[in-house]
Amino acid sequence: MNSRELALFGTSADPPTEGHRALLLGLAQRYGQVAAWASDNPFKQHGAPLELRAQLLGTLIDSLGIPQIKLAQDLSSPKAIETLDRAAKRWPDMELVFVVGGDLAGQIPSWFQAQALLQRCRLTVVPRQGHPIANGALDQLQELGAEVELLELPVPATASSAIRGGQESRSIPEVLWPELLKHNLYGLTTKIAP
Repeated sequence: MNSRELALFGTSADPPTEGHRALLLGLAQRYGQVAAWASDNPFKQHGAPLELRAQLLGTLIDSLGIPQIKLAQDLSSPKAIETLDRAAKRWPDMELVFVVGGDLAGQIPSWFQAQALLQRCRLTVVPRQGHPIANGALDQLQELGAEVELLELPVPATASSAIRGGQESRSIPEVLWPELLKHNLYGLTTKIAP
């Protein structure tokens, strides 16, 4: 682990799942510091307001009890390049590593100023079980100048979209249930026993 590497992980956290939990724990083992935030992905429809999603992510991070993982909600921007600018100003001496799930790898070339983003940081792609990386996506990222690292972590095949769709609730971290029920998020009105 390099103490000067900072993993930057933005996620919709809509809601955070056991997959997010596993990913954060894996990043903490690999990188000196981890900064995470809830984001408004312009390519997605969100089921809860950004402020609530940030609160849920913060609750999950606090429950991990690992000081090197921090909620950095001030990094959140619909434009990844703006997030990177904010992180570079906040941590000028750190090596910035932008982390995305494998399902987003094929989207990155369409992001605002994608090439500039990829040339200013390292990119780590974490495959998700059940969500293969699009054919040729990593090659396309490298052609744009990305230094890509594929990081295999034991991230379970969970999906926030399945929770929002009412198809699944077992992958909701225990610590989040009180807030989900309090705000009646995602149509959850009672905790379903595993």
